[in-house]
Amino acid sequence: MFGLGTPELLIVLVLVLIIFGAGKLPQLGGALGRGIKNFKAGAGDDESVLNTVVLDEGPAKKK
Repeated sequence: MFGLGTPELLIVLVLVLIIFGAGKLPQLGGALGRGIKNFKAGAGDDESVLNTVVLDEGPAKKK
């Protein structure tokens, strides 16, 4: 996982606890989860919109 071992992950966790505090971690995790969900939904929408536009226009007309 990105070349991080257990000691490095523990250091990152301690720093996050110091910066945000234990009370803010659930909110931070929820916001991160919602952001990832919205990103995935948005990325999927772009594909379907692109396919719809290409299929609806049909073959390109030459001038």
